Amino acid sequence: MSELYYGVHTLGGVITERNGDLCTIRLRMPAGILSVEKMRGIAEIAERFGQNEVHLTTRQTVEIPHIHHTRLEEIKEALAENGTPLGSEKDEVVNIVACPGTERCKFANSDSIGLAKRLDEKLFGKEMPVKIRISISACSYACTSPVLNEIGITTRVSPHRTPGLCTGCGQCSEYCKEEAISVIGGEARVDKEKCLECGVCVTSCPFQLVDIQKKYYIITVGGRRGRHPQMGRVLAEVDNEDDVVNIIDRLVYWVYRRAWSGRLLSDQLEDIKFDSFKNDVLPELLKKE
Repeated sequence: MSELYYGVHTLGGVITERNGDLCTIRLRMPAGILSVEKMRGIAEIAERFGQNEVHLTTRQTVEIPHIHHTRLEEIKEALAENGTPLGSEKDEVVNIVACPGTERCKFANSDSIGLAKRLDEKLFGKEMPVKIRISISACSYACTSPVLNEIGITTRVSPHRTPGLCTGCGQCSEYCKEEAISVIGGEARVDKEKCLECGVCVTSCPFQLVDIQKKYYIITVGGRRGRHPQMGRVLAEVDNEDDVVNIIDRLVYWVYRRAWSGRLLSDQLEDIKFDSFKNDVLPELLKKE
């Protein structure tokens, strides 16, 4: 293999298959969003390189399998021209996952896709000592399993009921999957210990007597899937998207400087002094001008 092909082969979007002469090509596709034009281009590129199938991955991207190592530079250029360049898979910030968000989902509380694109532009492909997977969920249903990623973001809302006007119809109680709402004395009451702040009661009230008192983002760190799944730790709760982006940008830099290869981030949070970041660095980031 020439030096040129060896260089392409080391990129994160190129994955060696069981047959060492062949590679799977993973594409960059933040939040899995793809125009039909680019989708058509991917199909044409796959066919051009002798493939009649592509693989849709768990990280909301596309892989083109069985590409011979001598054609890596060629397919890399073709994908870049299509606007779907090589993705990431190694010790770096990989494709960022997000649910449909407020653009489409009736349960969503935030623009998760827009946030994914902001984080992708700032962080995607950054070389790291460990793999960094970022997952975003726009509500407490957590369809994208944010707490099982190295960095997770979940949007929650605190409901507020207009005092004295609740009719006690029970609609919100019927819709609440946590059984956190009871109708007592003709008025809906919330058990805050059970409430997951998903916001369903806000949209279910037929008289619009429930609104959002507070919307906020929970950032978790150190989650993982795999053989030994583990939930991430809560790093922060912030009330705006800009703070989310700034905190995660600084967090990734912190991990870059302090972590080392060979162990998952979840196994070395204590060693890189996660609590020091949470208690010392985070307050400085959240200071308002």
